[in-house]
Amino acid sequence: MWAKFMETRNAYSAEIWKELLNQCAVSVRVVPRSGLREGSEFEPHDIYVPWGKLHVAEEILRKS
Repeated sequence: MWAKFMETRNAYSAEIWKELLNQCAVSVRVVPRSGLREGSEFEPHDIYVPWGKLHVAEEILRKS
């Protein structure tokens, strides 16, 4: 099950967070706010992480 971790302003910042979390062995799912599979690069995106890794992602965010 996936838990919403954070909201980003655009696709670029979402990809940066995805890379950072992936380096720390946290799976990430990036979903455009519109819900469309191929959303605009400039629209807000939501980042989801597995429920069991949410505390790890929050610790990474805190240290960043």
